[in-house]
Amino acid sequence: MASVPVYCLCRLPYDVTRFMIECDVCQDWFHGSCVGVEEDAAADIDLYHCPNCQLLHGPSVMKRRRGNQKQVDSAAGKDVGKTVKTGSSQFIKELRSRTFPGADEVILKPSGTQLTVEFLEENSFSVPILVLKKDGLGMTIPPPSFTVRDVEHYVGADKEIDVIDVTRQADLKMRLGEFVNYYCGSRREKVLNVISLEFSETRLSNLVETPKIVRKLSWVENLWPGESVFERPNVQKYCLMGVRDSYTDFHIDFGGTSVWYHVLRGEKIFYLVRPTAANLTLFEAWSSSSNQNEMFFGDQVDKCYRCPVRQGQTLFIPTGWIHAVLTPVDCLAFGGNFLHSLNIEMQLKAYEIEKRLSTADFFKFPNFETICWYVGKHLLDIFRGLRENRRHPAAYLVHGAKALNTAFRSWTKKEALAEHEEEIPGTVRPAQLIRDLAKEIRLVEQNIGKTGSPFGLQRGTQPGATAKKGDQSPKEPGRKGSRRDVATVKALELELLNKYTRQALKGVESPGQEEFDMPSSSLEDTEGEPDLTEEELSLVVANGRGSRKVKASERARSRKGARGPPSPSDAEALDIDSEEDLQIDETPRRERRSLVLRKRLPKFPRKLPRAKPCLDPNRVREPGEVDFDIEEDYTTEEDEEEEASGDEQLEGSSSAGGILDLLKASRQVGGADYDEL
Repeated sequence: MASVPVYCLCRLPYDVTRFMIECDVCQDWFHGSCVGVEEDAAADIDLYHCPNCQLLHGPSVMKRRRGNQKQVDSAAGKDVGKTVKTGSSQFIKELRSRTFPGADEVILKPSGTQLTVEFLEENSFSVPILVLKKDGLGMTIPPPSFTVRDVEHYVGADKEIDVIDVTRQADLKMRLGEFVNYYCGSRREKVLNVISLEFSETRLSNLVETPKIVRKLSWVENLWPGESVFERPNVQKYCLMGVRDSYTDFHIDFGGTSVWYHVLRGEKIFYLVRPTAANLTLFEAWSSSSNQNEMFFGDQVDKCYRCPVRQGQTLFIPTGWIHAVLTPVDCLAFGGNFLHSLNIEMQLKAYEIEKRLSTADFFKFPNFETICWYVGKHLLDIFRGLRENRRHPAAYLVHGAKALNTAFRSWTKKEALAEHEEEIPGTVRPAQLIRDLAKEIRLVEQNIGKTGSPFGLQRGTQPGATAKKGDQSPKEPGRKGSRRDVATVKALELELLNKYTRQALKGVESPGQEEFDMPSSSLEDTEGEPDLTEEELSLVVANGRGSRKVKASERARSRKGARGPPSPSDAEALDIDSEEDLQIDETPRRERRSLVLRKRLPKFPRKLPRAKPCLDPNRVREPGEVDFDIEEDYTTEEDEEEEASGDEQLEGSSSAGGILDLLKASRQVGGADYDEL
């Protein structure tokens, strides 16, 4: 069994929680407390000599100070102008005592069941969301009795983890078991914080399930192909363990990812800054400054909001929000990062800021550009599928696709391709994808221009329906969807034609006058239809010259109420004495339906070019897909001209060919069941 190395005068193994200094002569390491060297004073030592080496080489050599020694000593005794470094005990003390605007000004507080994709689409996932209870989030987490010892059990004591030394704001590595011993110990010479323990590939992953909304939105969860040659980004599940006074300075999560935090034990305090253009510029300048650790970024912006997250609460921080985190008491929390389609442009902005700041790869989202190419290909399929099904994508999807295509163009420029081509998946043809996606975006934008409003209609409305109750047109009271129009008129056409045919046959045998009684139920179905009012119901089989008004039964009239004085034609009975009086509309069935409905259908744009159908017709609605059908006008200008000329010819025509033609037309309209009538 290998022996554990020991150090210092005390001959003890290495302890990450204790400050140590190396002797420049014997190269051995010593605890500062064992040799009387304070950690803050070590920065002034140029060459350190341990107690043993001092006997032969003299005392340690201190660094030379610039300027007159008397002036230096005088300045050292004054505290005026002394800066407070981020993470120091004085900094934490001052931060605790300060007041900030409450986050209630900006955050939303829905319940877990209310937090759905539709909620985020309607309210825009642009402000933080605080859910007070985890019920309804579809999230699985351990009970509050779960401790860091349990984390060690499920992850493994030998797991090497990244730890932040809060006072120095520096990173160091240590084994999980060592950190747990420090966390549970009573003596803490340092303030250590763990915020990047990703456990997706450990047994702890079986005990934690991310919120349902995260699983629905996450690009990695839904769009990363299993056969990809690139390593799948594991950023969905993190365990955060921080002791009292732990502090993480202001940052934007890598790749502009959104993040969720659930506090299992303890409390976290978030300091939130809105990602406006001005604040992002200030953040980039602050991040690149040489005295960053001496400036509190919250003082650089107009507003910095304070948001405490207590035990049992869950916080969702949207894309791009700049935030810092203070741990007022020992805390155990779970969280994760995710990219999504609700704000693609901001994600790309954050990625570009990281590149300009030369952020190390370790602190970047793994394979960010690769997942963007997969998403671009997916959006192309979405746009084509929606167009094939005569639907429109939501505005944020179109806006995001444009931002993504702009990034694709910049990544594939000749001068930049060498830097980016290694992240392009082999299944993607960049140039073709850029062209096709640009084409789909252009078609959608052209459609916007024709309809006069973004994407024709908004979610939840029907063609012809008004957005507000008071906005209804007097000519169209209570108008419903066009599907019902088609079904109602079709039924009326068939019933009217059957009854009119019977009247025609009786008129041929024994000419006389009969009142045509139409069922009141048919009139009820057409309530609110300006083109099919009680006084204006015309026989569909009659052309413009020979049309007669249908006199509805007095029973139906009294049920609906008087709508004005009866027209003279209402009092006339149907008088069919000759073929010349009976005119049959010989316009084909499909064209006749178009003529009847033309005035009632909203003026939608011409049908877009057909595209390849969706591979899966039963596919569940994607986030951003508008969930209603849009009836489109399929006619062209040439069709309208032909119909207009056809109407003129019909007005000048005389007879339709007699009773045999009438019977033939009746069978064509009535179908196989007509003979049974």
